[in-house]
Amino acid sequence: MGHRRPGGTRVNQARPADGHQDIQVRGARENNLADISLDIPKRRLTVFTGVSGSGKSSLVFGTIAAESQRMINETYTAFLQSFMASPSRPDVDALHNLSAAIVVDQERMGTGSRSTVGTATDASTMLRIIFSRLGVPHVGTSSAFSFNTPDGMCPRCEGMGQVSDVDVDQLVDRELSLNEGAITVPGFAVDSWYWQIMANSGFYSPDTKLKEFTEREWADFLHKPAVKVKVGSNNFTYEGLITKITRTVLGKDRESMQSHIRAFVDRAVVFADCPDCGGTRLAAAALSSRIDGLNIAECSAMQISDLAAVVARIDDPGVAPMLTGLRELLHSLIEIGLGYLSLDRPSGTLSGGEAQRVKMVRHLGSSLTDITYVFDEPSTGLHPHDIQRMNDLLVRLRDKGNTVLVVEHKPEVIAIADHVVDLGPGAGTAGGRLCYTGDVAGLRASDTLTGRHLGHRARLRETVRTPRGHLSVKDANLHNLKDVNVDVPLGVLAVVTGVAGSGKSSLIHGYLARREGVVVADQSPIRGSRRSNPATYTGLLNPIRTAFAKANGVKAALFSANSEGACPKCNGLGLVYTDLAMMAAVASVCEQCEGRRFTPEVLTYRLNGKNISEVLDMPVAEAHEFFTTGQARAILGRLADVGLGYVRLGQPLSTLSGGERQRLKLAISMAEKSSTYILDEPTTGLHLADVDKLLALMDRLVDDGNSVIVIEHHQAVMAHADWLIDIGPGGGHDGGRVVFEGTPAQLVSGGDTLTARHLREYVGA
Repeated sequence: MGHRRPGGTRVNQARPADGHQDIQVRGARENNLADISLDIPKRRLTVFTGVSGSGKSSLVFGTIAAESQRMINETYTAFLQSFMASPSRPDVDALHNLSAAIVVDQERMGTGSRSTVGTATDASTMLRIIFSRLGVPHVGTSSAFSFNTPDGMCPRCEGMGQVSDVDVDQLVDRELSLNEGAITVPGFAVDSWYWQIMANSGFYSPDTKLKEFTEREWADFLHKPAVKVKVGSNNFTYEGLITKITRTVLGKDRESMQSHIRAFVDRAVVFADCPDCGGTRLAAAALSSRIDGLNIAECSAMQISDLAAVVARIDDPGVAPMLTGLRELLHSLIEIGLGYLSLDRPSGTLSGGEAQRVKMVRHLGSSLTDITYVFDEPSTGLHPHDIQRMNDLLVRLRDKGNTVLVVEHKPEVIAIADHVVDLGPGAGTAGGRLCYTGDVAGLRASDTLTGRHLGHRARLRETVRTPRGHLSVKDANLHNLKDVNVDVPLGVLAVVTGVAGSGKSSLIHGYLARREGVVVADQSPIRGSRRSNPATYTGLLNPIRTAFAKANGVKAALFSANSEGACPKCNGLGLVYTDLAMMAAVASVCEQCEGRRFTPEVLTYRLNGKNISEVLDMPVAEAHEFFTTGQARAILGRLADVGLGYVRLGQPLSTLSGGERQRLKLAISMAEKSSTYILDEPTTGLHLADVDKLLALMDRLVDDGNSVIVIEHHQAVMAHADWLIDIGPGGGHDGGRVVFEGTPAQLVSGGDTLTARHLREYVGA
């Protein structure tokens, strides 16, 4: 059945089976969506495809999921509406037949040290109940086995598993007096505000060398609790140095610290396993209770695949339902390729892909049905061997009566779709239109970019480059590595592969990343405030401001939203945030500047007909045409080269995906004099057609005299490599060994690893 898009273009539209309603989207214009309308079958698995920046996320996350969640929030927070801004409604004419949406994304899970894989999945809750019923000796209810309750936590470390100590000699130089600069803590320099309080406190002389302090003076200097002291005619609060920095510095989240403060904390604070609980977090009573010779801490520290075998041996009718639930949960974690994790693994240490798969398993156990589950590239971080298992979980969610919406590029995931929505044809202003809706067979037969590339295969290299040296790793034993010895070739494209948890990252990041001349472009979050954007992060804003200042005969500072030209109402953010203690901050567009971030005066100044706000709203590709010479064009050229042509110059960094962040870092490092690049899954977020462009970019880097080392699962990158290093054979303690070194052709012709099997199938050998 056909459906006519606004504007008259006809697209293929497959109808769902009778009796199933559709999610009806009418006139969607969020971000770059071009007033599109479509029907999405409910209780089916729909995959959304298209190049990066084509509008997939704007449709799925920014329109469908956002409106569902907005309506739910509006229902339950109506009483707050009188004093808080409501999340804005997506730019769409109508949405019909929505169900409650749950977004299962790649955002890191709770970074609190008390959140673990076990607490995030409820596996720890089930295990605690089992121990409270079957553990010998019996020590109490399930709370007696929880490191988050007073009953179960180790009293010394309060359930943290670690104790910290401050290295005093990283804070002070005992050979000096205060007047000579004895305090080396950032912010405590001679004549600084708090230094003056300390020096004039009267508890010790600022002229006495610290090594000559009496025991009392030393205690007052370091540990004295808050007291009032008089300095001159004013009263101030005095605290000992360690008391002060513990409260004001060490209590903060490490990632939110400025780089020099973070470096100081890393030097000054020593963390060690708690001597009372041995790092298990639990009280002695909990550790004394055992089932089949194992206590709960030993079970939680096991690899999940091993724990599943232990739980399978427990047989007691009194906890049979709990045992069944725990077995199913552990089996699901193993099936999705996370069997190498342990329940005590802090959830903040999981990668984005691992976090998403943990969330997926958590929802599998939910009793809710008729939910809309929204996934963002669930294949991220998965070896081809694991993708099939992840697909099975998506199908199970659908078969429970849910609607499953998946944004994805991998052909293996597209293949299981009941329905496909392809957006494009390009990115940014060249995208946002429906190219195809229908089944997978129809997509394959269509003349869309995605359809043409579904069967596309990169070929094995006919000739491989000759290495010009090696980076040697000897006796590597970090995490699960088993005394690995390997030579990573230089001057070529070297790809490191293996199943999730096999030890790839431990080998490359643990032993190569910090060597001189090595640049790492990974997907980790970019530190910065709400003001940070590609223009500020890459240094592009400086030549842009200079160009505006020169063209208008005014100061360059006027064209920075962080300086003189900023709108006074929103301080140059373009948004006004309402922070609520009990809820996340709500952002609304600044009414004074209407989101343009600058004062009306600044917006009167123009460069080739555009004001500064209009330039910062340009996509990289458009800006590359706008700036024809100089440093700005060079930076924009590098951003375009790494596939970020659709990203707007002023787009907040917080809105970029992991793959986009990685390519942004790569663009910056391309300007440096580097010899070795390490890329961690650079195909993340890339359409099939864009992978070819990435391969060409990596070739260019190597041909320019650099070495490129890539951690990757994508078979196209493996096939294109000069040299492959395969880690495995499995994950966790089943991995950690080099199972193959050689050319892709050698792996295809004679390899017997999981990677060999999938690469052989990919190239049709």
